[in-house]
Amino acid sequence: MIYRDFQDEKLSAYAMGCMRLPVIDGDDAKIDESAAAEMVDYALAHGVNYFDTAWGYHAGTSELVIGRALAKHPRDSFNLADKFPGYDVSNFGKTPEIFEKQLEKCQVDHFDFYLAHNVCELNIEQYLDDSTYGTISYLLEQKKAGRIRHLGFSIHGGMDVLERFLDAYGEHMEFCQVQLNYLDWEFQDAKGKVELLAKHGIPVWVMEPVRGGQLVNRLPESAREKLAAVNPDEAPVSWALRWLLSRPEVVTILSGASSLDQMKENIAVFDEAKPLTDEEQAAVSAAAAEITHGNVLPCTACRYCTSHCPLELDIPRLLELYNEHKVTGGGFIAPMAIGVMPEDKRPQACIGCGSCAAVCPQQIDIPAALADFADMLKA
Repeated sequence: MIYRDFQDEKLSAYAMGCMRLPVIDGDDAKIDESAAAEMVDYALAHGVNYFDTAWGYHAGTSELVIGRALAKHPRDSFNLADKFPGYDVSNFGKTPEIFEKQLEKCQVDHFDFYLAHNVCELNIEQYLDDSTYGTISYLLEQKKAGRIRHLGFSIHGGMDVLERFLDAYGEHMEFCQVQLNYLDWEFQDAKGKVELLAKHGIPVWVMEPVRGGQLVNRLPESAREKLAAVNPDEAPVSWALRWLLSRPEVVTILSGASSLDQMKENIAVFDEAKPLTDEEQAAVSAAAAEITHGNVLPCTACRYCTSHCPLELDIPRLLELYNEHKVTGGGFIAPMAIGVMPEDKRPQACIGCGSCAAVCPQQIDIPAALADFADMLKA
Protein backbone atom coordinates (compact mmCIF):
# COMPACT_ATOMS: atom_id res chain seq x y z
CA MET A 1 0.00 0.00 0.00
CA ILE A 2 1.20 3.50 -0.86
CA TYR A 3 1.01 5.96 2.03
CA ARG A 4 0.95 9.74 1.94
CA ASP A 5 2.01 12.12 4.69
CA PHE A 6 -0.65 14.27 6.33
CA GLN A 7 0.58 16.38 9.21
CA ASP A 8 2.25 13.84 11.52
CA GLU A 9 0.30 10.85 10.15
CA LYS A 10 0.51 8.47 7.23
CA LEU A 11 -2.74 7.85 5.38
CA SER A 12 -3.29 5.08 2.87
CA ALA A 13 -3.49 6.54 -0.63
CA TYR A 14 -6.49 4.29 -1.15
CA ALA A 15 -9.48 5.12 1.03
CA MET A 16 -12.55 2.93 1.18
CA GLY A 17 -15.55 4.99 0.12
CA CYS A 18 -18.79 3.67 1.57
CA MET A 19 -21.40 5.17 -0.74
CA ARG A 20 -21.61 2.27 -3.21
CA LEU A 21 -21.48 -0.84 -1.03
CA PRO A 22 -22.96 -4.13 -2.28
CA VAL A 23 -26.75 -4.24 -1.88
CA ILE A 24 -29.50 -6.83 -1.91
CA ASP A 25 -31.98 -7.00 -4.80
CA GLY A 26 -30.84 -3.64 -6.12
CA ASP A 27 -32.25 -1.82 -3.09
CA ASP A 28 -29.78 0.91 -2.10
CA ALA A 29 -31.09 0.92 1.47
CA LYS A 30 -30.43 -2.84 1.91
CA ILE A 31 -26.68 -3.27 2.18
CA ASP A 32 -25.35 -6.82 1.93
CA GLU A 33 -23.75 -6.57 5.36
CA SER A 34 -21.69 -9.74 5.24
CA ALA A 35 -20.23 -8.75 1.87
CA ALA A 36 -19.50 -5.21 3.11
CA ALA A 37 -17.82 -6.56 6.24
CA GLU A 38 -15.66 -8.87 4.10
CA MET A 39 -14.58 -5.83 2.08
CA VAL A 40 -13.68 -3.90 5.24
CA ASP A 41 -11.64 -6.84 6.51
CA TYR A 42 -9.84 -7.17 3.17
CA ALA A 43 -9.10 -3.44 3.04
CA LEU A 44 -7.59 -3.41 6.53
CA ALA A 45 -5.56 -6.54 5.82
CA HIS A 46 -4.09 -4.84 2.75
CA GLY A 47 -3.04 -1.64 4.46
CA VAL A 48 -6.07 0.60 4.01
CA ASN A 49 -6.49 2.84 7.07
CA TYR A 50 -9.11 5.37 5.90
CA PHE A 51 -12.87 4.71 5.67
CA ASP A 52 -15.38 7.32 4.54
CA THR A 53 -19.10 7.24 5.26
CA ALA A 54 -21.88 9.83 5.47
CA TRP A 55 -25.33 10.47 6.93
CA GLY A 56 -27.16 10.00 3.65
CA TYR A 57 -25.24 7.11 2.10
CA HIS A 58 -27.43 4.08 1.42
CA ALA A 59 -30.47 5.90 2.83
CA GLY A 60 -28.77 6.27 6.20
CA THR A 61 -27.61 2.67 6.60
CA SER A 62 -23.95 3.07 5.57
CA GLU A 63 -22.92 4.50 8.95
CA LEU A 64 -24.58 1.60 10.77
CA VAL A 65 -23.05 -1.14 8.62
CA ILE A 66 -19.57 0.39 8.55
CA GLY A 67 -19.72 1.06 12.28
CA ARG A 68 -20.46 -2.60 12.98
CA ALA A 69 -17.80 -3.82 10.52
CA LEU A 70 -15.08 -1.61 12.00
CA ALA A 71 -16.07 -2.32 15.62
CA LYS A 72 -14.40 -5.74 15.30
CA HIS A 73 -11.03 -4.07 14.78
CA PRO A 74 -8.78 -2.04 17.13
CA ARG A 75 -9.80 1.61 17.08
CA ASP A 76 -6.26 2.76 16.33
CA SER A 77 -6.07 0.58 13.21
CA PHE A 78 -8.34 2.82 11.13
CA ASN A 79 -9.35 6.41 10.48
CA LEU A 80 -13.07 7.02 10.19
CA ALA A 81 -14.49 9.98 8.30
CA ASP A 82 -18.07 11.22 8.47
CA LYS A 83 -19.85 14.39 7.34
CA PHE A 84 -22.45 16.97 8.28
CA PRO A 85 -25.27 16.51 5.72
CA GLY A 86 -25.39 20.02 4.32
CA TYR A 87 -26.77 18.73 1.01
CA ASP A 88 -30.18 18.98 2.73
CA VAL A 89 -30.66 22.56 3.93
CA SER A 90 -33.28 21.43 6.45
CA ASN A 91 -30.41 19.92 8.46
CA PHE A 92 -28.92 23.32 9.27
CA GLY A 93 -29.57 24.14 12.90
CA LYS A 94 -29.57 20.43 13.81
CA THR A 95 -25.80 19.90 13.85
CA PRO A 96 -25.51 18.78 17.53
CA GLU A 97 -28.22 16.12 17.34
CA ILE A 98 -26.98 14.82 13.98
CA PHE A 99 -23.38 14.66 15.19
CA GLU A 100 -24.32 12.75 18.37
CA LYS A 101 -26.42 10.30 16.35
CA GLN A 102 -23.55 9.72 13.93
CA LEU A 103 -21.18 8.81 16.76
CA GLU A 104 -23.79 6.39 18.06
CA LYS A 105 -24.44 4.80 14.66
CA CYS A 106 -20.72 4.39 13.97
CA GLN A 107 -20.03 3.04 17.50
CA VAL A 108 -17.14 5.46 18.12
CA ASP A 109 -16.42 8.26 20.57
CA HIS A 110 -14.69 10.47 17.99
CA PHE A 111 -14.27 10.93 14.26
CA ASP A 112 -10.75 11.07 12.90
CA PHE A 113 -11.91 13.21 9.99
CA TYR A 114 -15.13 15.18 9.71
CA LEU A 115 -16.39 17.27 6.81
CA ALA A 116 -18.82 20.03 6.05
CA HIS A 117 -20.49 18.05 3.28
CA ASN A 118 -21.20 19.16 -0.28
CA VAL A 119 -20.53 22.90 -0.08
CA CYS A 120 -22.35 24.21 -3.15
CA GLU A 121 -24.67 26.85 -4.55
CA LEU A 122 -27.62 25.27 -2.75
CA ASN A 123 -26.26 25.71 0.77
CA ILE A 124 -23.42 28.24 0.77
CA GLU A 125 -25.59 30.91 2.41
CA GLN A 126 -26.49 28.53 5.26
CA TYR A 127 -22.87 27.51 5.77
CA LEU A 128 -21.78 31.15 5.86
CA ASP A 129 -24.58 32.22 8.22
CA ASP A 130 -22.89 30.81 11.30
CA SER A 131 -24.56 33.31 13.62
CA THR A 132 -27.93 31.70 12.81
CA TYR A 133 -27.05 28.03 12.32
CA GLY A 134 -23.74 27.66 14.14
CA THR A 135 -22.63 24.75 11.95
CA ILE A 136 -18.92 25.48 11.67
CA SER A 137 -18.58 26.92 15.17
CA TYR A 138 -20.13 23.74 16.62
CA LEU A 139 -17.76 21.53 14.63
CA LEU A 140 -14.80 23.61 15.82
CA GLU A 141 -15.98 23.08 19.40
CA GLN A 142 -16.03 19.32 18.81
CA LYS A 143 -12.54 19.49 17.41
CA LYS A 144 -11.35 21.37 20.48
CA ALA A 145 -12.98 18.69 22.66
CA GLY A 146 -11.17 15.91 20.75
CA ARG A 147 -14.32 14.45 19.21
CA ILE A 148 -13.11 15.52 15.76
CA ARG A 149 -9.40 15.15 15.11
CA HIS A 150 -9.30 16.82 11.70
CA LEU A 151 -11.90 19.15 10.18
CA GLY A 152 -12.37 19.69 6.46
CA PHE A 153 -15.03 20.03 3.78
CA SER A 154 -16.15 18.66 0.43
CA ILE A 155 -16.95 20.88 -2.53
CA HIS A 156 -19.38 20.36 -5.40
CA GLY A 157 -19.99 24.03 -6.10
CA GLY A 158 -18.25 26.30 -8.56
CA MET A 159 -15.13 28.37 -8.02
CA ASP A 160 -17.05 31.33 -6.61
CA VAL A 161 -18.59 29.11 -3.93
CA LEU A 162 -15.19 27.67 -3.05
CA GLU A 163 -13.69 31.15 -2.80
CA ARG A 164 -16.46 32.36 -0.48
CA PHE A 165 -16.15 29.34 1.80
CA LEU A 166 -12.38 29.65 2.00
CA ASP A 167 -12.59 33.37 2.70
CA ALA A 168 -14.84 32.60 5.67
CA TYR A 169 -13.35 29.38 7.04
CA GLY A 170 -10.14 28.58 5.18
CA GLU A 171 -7.96 29.09 8.25
CA HIS A 172 -9.86 26.31 10.05
CA MET A 173 -9.98 23.77 7.22
CA GLU A 174 -7.31 21.04 7.22
CA PHE A 175 -8.30 19.24 4.00
CA CYS A 176 -10.77 19.43 1.13
CA GLN A 177 -12.51 16.63 -0.76
CA VAL A 178 -12.79 17.45 -4.47
CA GLN A 179 -14.38 15.69 -7.44
CA LEU A 180 -11.14 15.02 -9.26
CA ASN A 181 -10.30 12.77 -12.19
CA TYR A 182 -8.61 13.14 -15.55
CA LEU A 183 -11.86 14.24 -17.22
CA ASP A 184 -12.82 16.88 -14.66
CA TRP A 185 -9.30 18.33 -14.44
CA GLU A 186 -10.24 20.61 -17.34
CA PHE A 187 -13.94 19.90 -17.84
CA GLN A 188 -15.09 20.94 -14.34
CA ASP A 189 -12.00 23.11 -13.71
CA ALA A 190 -10.88 20.83 -10.90
CA LYS A 191 -7.43 22.19 -11.77
CA GLY A 192 -8.52 25.68 -10.69
CA LYS A 193 -9.94 24.36 -7.43
CA VAL A 194 -6.77 22.41 -6.65
CA GLU A 195 -4.64 25.48 -7.34
CA LEU A 196 -6.80 27.68 -5.10
CA LEU A 197 -6.64 25.12 -2.29
CA ALA A 198 -2.85 25.02 -2.65
CA LYS A 199 -2.72 28.78 -2.12
CA HIS A 200 -4.52 28.22 1.17
CA GLY A 201 -2.21 25.35 2.10
CA ILE A 202 -5.07 22.83 2.05
CA PRO A 203 -4.31 19.29 0.78
CA VAL A 204 -6.67 17.39 -1.51
CA TRP A 205 -8.80 14.33 -0.87
CA VAL A 206 -10.23 12.82 -4.07
CA MET A 207 -13.84 11.80 -4.61
CA GLU A 208 -15.26 10.35 -7.84
CA PRO A 209 -11.86 9.16 -9.14
CA VAL A 210 -13.56 7.22 -11.95
CA ARG A 211 -16.54 9.61 -12.18
CA GLY A 212 -19.15 7.16 -10.91
CA GLY A 213 -17.84 4.47 -13.25
CA GLN A 214 -17.90 6.66 -16.36
CA LEU A 215 -14.13 6.30 -16.84
CA VAL A 216 -14.38 2.52 -16.56
CA ASN A 217 -17.75 1.12 -17.62
CA ARG A 218 -18.87 3.90 -20.01
CA LEU A 219 -15.56 4.87 -21.54
CA PRO A 220 -16.07 5.48 -25.29
CA GLU A 221 -14.30 3.05 -27.57
CA SER A 222 -12.38 5.93 -29.15
CA ALA A 223 -11.00 6.84 -25.72
CA ARG A 224 -10.08 3.22 -24.98
CA GLU A 225 -8.17 3.10 -28.25
CA LYS A 226 -6.13 6.17 -27.28
CA LEU A 227 -5.08 4.50 -24.04
CA ALA A 228 -4.50 1.04 -25.50
CA ALA A 229 -2.23 2.45 -28.18
CA VAL A 230 0.23 3.39 -25.43
CA ASN A 231 -0.28 0.55 -22.95
CA PRO A 232 -2.70 -2.19 -24.08
CA ASP A 233 -2.39 -4.15 -20.83
CA GLU A 234 -3.51 -1.33 -18.52
CA ALA A 235 -7.13 -1.49 -17.33
CA PRO A 236 -9.27 1.69 -17.47
CA VAL A 237 -9.48 1.86 -13.67
CA SER A 238 -5.69 1.71 -13.45
CA TRP A 239 -5.34 4.63 -15.88
CA ALA A 240 -7.69 6.74 -13.74
CA LEU A 241 -6.07 5.89 -10.41
CA ARG A 242 -2.48 6.19 -11.65
CA TRP A 243 -3.29 9.63 -13.07
CA LEU A 244 -4.39 10.70 -9.58
CA LEU A 245 -1.38 9.09 -7.92
CA SER A 246 0.79 11.20 -10.22
CA ARG A 247 -0.65 14.41 -8.75
CA PRO A 248 1.44 15.69 -5.82
CA GLU A 249 -1.48 17.60 -4.27
CA VAL A 250 -3.42 14.39 -3.60
CA VAL A 251 -3.20 12.73 -0.18
CA THR A 252 -5.86 10.03 -0.39
CA ILE A 253 -8.27 8.75 -3.05
CA LEU A 254 -11.76 7.66 -2.06
CA SER A 255 -12.75 4.74 -4.22
CA GLY A 256 -16.10 3.08 -3.73
CA ALA A 257 -16.52 -0.55 -4.73
CA SER A 258 -19.70 -2.58 -5.06
CA SER A 259 -17.98 -5.96 -4.76
CA LEU A 260 -14.87 -7.51 -3.28
CA ASP A 261 -13.52 -8.19 -6.77
CA GLN A 262 -13.80 -4.50 -7.64
CA MET A 263 -12.00 -3.60 -4.44
CA LYS A 264 -9.21 -6.10 -5.12
CA GLU A 265 -8.69 -4.61 -8.59
CA ASN A 266 -8.59 -1.09 -7.17
CA ILE A 267 -6.27 -1.85 -4.26
CA ALA A 268 -3.85 -3.69 -6.57
CA VAL A 269 -3.10 -0.36 -8.29
CA PHE A 270 -1.84 0.94 -4.94
CA ASP A 271 0.72 -1.80 -4.40
CA GLU A 272 3.49 0.38 -5.79
CA ALA A 273 3.86 3.90 -7.12
CA LYS A 274 3.88 3.98 -10.93
CA PRO A 275 3.55 7.61 -11.99
CA LEU A 276 2.37 8.12 -15.56
CA THR A 277 5.09 8.72 -18.12
CA ASP A 278 4.89 11.77 -20.38
CA GLU A 279 3.56 9.55 -23.16
CA GLU A 280 0.91 8.10 -20.84
CA GLN A 281 -0.08 11.59 -19.64
CA ALA A 282 -0.61 12.61 -23.26
CA ALA A 283 -2.73 9.52 -23.87
CA VAL A 284 -4.94 10.29 -20.87
CA SER A 285 -5.44 13.87 -22.08
CA ALA A 286 -6.37 12.53 -25.50
CA ALA A 287 -8.85 10.10 -23.92
CA ALA A 288 -10.48 12.93 -21.97
CA ALA A 289 -10.86 14.90 -25.20
CA GLU A 290 -12.55 11.90 -26.82
CA ILE A 291 -15.09 11.70 -24.00
CA THR A 292 -16.21 15.28 -24.53
CA HIS A 293 -15.86 15.30 -28.32
CA GLY A 294 -19.20 16.06 -29.94
CA ASN A 295 -20.89 16.49 -26.55
CA VAL A 296 -19.51 19.83 -25.44
CA LEU A 297 -20.33 23.26 -26.83
CA PRO A 298 -17.12 25.25 -27.44
CA CYS A 299 -18.05 28.22 -25.25
CA THR A 300 -14.99 30.29 -24.27
CA ALA A 301 -16.90 32.57 -21.85
CA CYS A 302 -16.02 35.66 -23.91
CA ARG A 303 -19.38 37.08 -22.75
CA TYR A 304 -20.24 38.81 -26.02
CA CYS A 305 -23.58 37.03 -25.71
CA THR A 306 -24.45 38.44 -22.30
CA SER A 307 -24.15 42.03 -23.49
CA HIS A 308 -26.77 41.31 -26.16
CA CYS A 309 -29.22 39.25 -24.09
CA PRO A 310 -32.36 41.31 -23.33
CA LEU A 311 -32.97 39.16 -20.22
CA GLU A 312 -29.36 39.45 -18.98
CA LEU A 313 -28.99 35.67 -18.69
CA ASP A 314 -25.58 34.40 -17.56
CA ILE A 315 -25.23 32.42 -20.78
CA PRO A 316 -21.63 31.18 -20.26
CA ARG A 317 -22.58 29.71 -16.89
CA LEU A 318 -25.71 28.12 -18.33
CA LEU A 319 -23.71 26.58 -21.19
CA GLU A 320 -21.11 25.31 -18.71
CA LEU A 321 -23.87 23.55 -16.77
CA TYR A 322 -25.41 22.30 -20.03
CA ASN A 323 -22.10 20.70 -21.00
CA GLU A 324 -21.78 19.09 -17.56
CA HIS A 325 -25.31 17.66 -17.71
CA LYS A 326 -24.89 16.35 -21.24
CA VAL A 327 -21.52 14.65 -20.75
CA THR A 328 -22.55 13.16 -17.41
CA GLY A 329 -25.86 11.93 -18.80
CA GLY A 330 -27.76 13.61 -16.00
CA GLY A 331 -26.63 13.83 -12.40
CA PHE A 332 -27.31 16.36 -9.68
CA ILE A 333 -24.73 19.10 -10.23
CA ALA A 334 -26.51 21.07 -12.97
CA PRO A 335 -30.04 20.78 -11.48
CA MET A 336 -28.64 21.82 -8.09
CA ALA A 337 -26.98 24.93 -9.52
CA ILE A 338 -29.98 25.84 -11.68
CA GLY A 339 -32.35 25.30 -8.76
CA VAL A 340 -30.94 28.23 -6.78
CA MET A 341 -31.09 30.65 -9.71
CA PRO A 342 -34.05 33.04 -9.97
CA GLU A 343 -36.65 31.61 -12.35
CA ASP A 344 -36.12 34.44 -14.81
CA LYS A 345 -32.42 33.50 -15.10
CA ARG A 346 -32.84 29.80 -15.83
CA PRO A 347 -32.53 28.14 -19.28
CA GLN A 348 -36.30 28.07 -19.78
CA ALA A 349 -36.41 31.88 -19.51
CA CYS A 350 -34.72 32.23 -22.91
CA ILE A 351 -37.15 33.76 -25.44
CA GLY A 352 -35.17 32.52 -28.44
CA CYS A 353 -34.58 35.94 -29.93
CA GLY A 354 -31.17 34.91 -31.28
CA SER A 355 -29.36 38.12 -30.32
CA CYS A 356 -26.74 36.08 -28.45
CA ALA A 357 -26.08 33.66 -31.30
CA ALA A 358 -25.64 36.52 -33.74
CA VAL A 359 -22.51 37.73 -31.90
CA CYS A 360 -21.09 34.36 -30.75
CA PRO A 361 -17.53 33.94 -32.14
CA GLN A 362 -17.93 30.16 -31.85
CA GLN A 363 -21.20 30.25 -33.83
CA ILE A 364 -23.05 28.35 -31.13
CA ASP A 365 -26.82 28.10 -31.56
CA ILE A 366 -27.36 29.31 -28.01
CA PRO A 367 -31.19 29.44 -28.06
CA ALA A 368 -31.35 25.83 -29.28
CA ALA A 369 -28.90 24.73 -26.57
CA LEU A 370 -30.88 26.48 -23.83
CA ALA A 371 -34.13 24.96 -25.10
CA ASP A 372 -32.52 21.52 -25.10
CA PHE A 373 -31.21 22.13 -21.59
CA ALA A 374 -34.65 23.15 -20.35
CA ASP A 375 -36.10 19.94 -21.80
CA MET A 376 -33.36 17.81 -20.15
CA LEU A 377 -34.06 19.42 -16.77
CA LYS A 378 -37.76 18.53 -17.08
CA ALA A 379 -36.99 14.84 -17.61
